[in-house]
Amino acid sequence: MQIERYETGKRMSQAVTYGGLVFLAGQVAIDAPGASVREQTTILARITRLLEGAGSDPTRILSATIWLTDISSFEDMNAVWDAWVPSGHAPARATVEARLAGPEFAVEIGIIAAVGN
Repeated sequence: MQIERYETGKRMSQAVTYGGLVFLAGQVAIDAPGASVREQTTILARITRLLEGAGSDPTRILSATIWLTDISSFEDMNAVWDAWVPSGHAPARATVEARLAGPEFAVEIGIIAAVGN
């Protein structure tokens, strides 16, 4: 099986496919400073783009891990998440409170999805 890497930089790739799966790097809002959790959760549009570029889509998500800097923002994040996840296709998911790579980030999302048919 071949490993394919997408949007590869010095430290990481934004997506890697192997064995019928796509693994996304944790996604954070690029325009994070001053943005609310709801605004930062719009990174889901980038996640859709990365999935599609790797031959997948949101209906094929198997697992999601969501890190929040403040668990009290859980409902704000869920308001955006619930509107994004296709009906009947909710993945296995974990949401935890954690300190992220920079203080400007309030939410980070990592995804594993199936590729292909």
